[in-house]
Amino acid sequence: MAYDASTLPDVSGLTVGIIGGTGDQGRGLAYRFARAGQTVLIGSRSAERAAESAAEIAALPGVPPGGSVTGAANDEVARRSDVVIIAVPWDGHAATVAALAEPLAGRIVVDCVNPLGFDKQGPYALTVAEGSAVQQAAALLPDSRVCAAFNHVSAPLLADPEVDRIDLDVLICTEDRELVDIVGALAARIPGMRGIYAGRLRNAHQIEAFTANLIAINKRYKAHAGIRVTDL
Repeated sequence: MAYDASTLPDVSGLTVGIIGGTGDQGRGLAYRFARAGQTVLIGSRSAERAAESAAEIAALPGVPPGGSVTGAANDEVARRSDVVIIAVPWDGHAATVAALAEPLAGRIVVDCVNPLGFDKQGPYALTVAEGSAVQQAAALLPDSRVCAAFNHVSAPLLADPEVDRIDLDVLICTEDRELVDIVGALAARIPGMRGIYAGRLRNAHQIEAFTANLIAINKRYKAHAGIRVTDL
């Protein structure tokens, strides 16, 4: 079956929370969803820092006047959101996710964290005991609906107000097939993006690890490369 955007559900009324919303990837995603008119909550360990980041995003070009972008501590964002994106640094991933297990119960959780290390030769994939970052999240969040997505989206492109379209596919790994359509519909709120089912959670490791290859591509060609799946 070919990709058909017309079959995607209406997700315009969902509140999207971003844990790690003050970092580059989190801010970029928040900006794009805010531009699309989505209600966005910025999460941080510091509520004050989250509020400052939210105010900065709300003032960026393309965000509708009076749009809803607010900031709060991670716990509050988890409780108030329908969909929560985890965009924290890998070294704080387990502790942050574990601390939010109770408020994230029943929520859709989208993990976009890539476990990478860096040395003189550049980035490389780290070994994760659970298999991948999203599998670690799923193990820590037994009462949440978990998927991996947005792993390969360039933070500089997301943050650039002059970029209207981001032409790439968002690869979605999950055990919950309904999430493919919901998260795919959220991806489609960003012009140029498609959400594509890419297998179960056990297939997320190579998607997370491939970010190291994309960083090498970007460095070599001075680009902001993404992924596009052909024949769909």
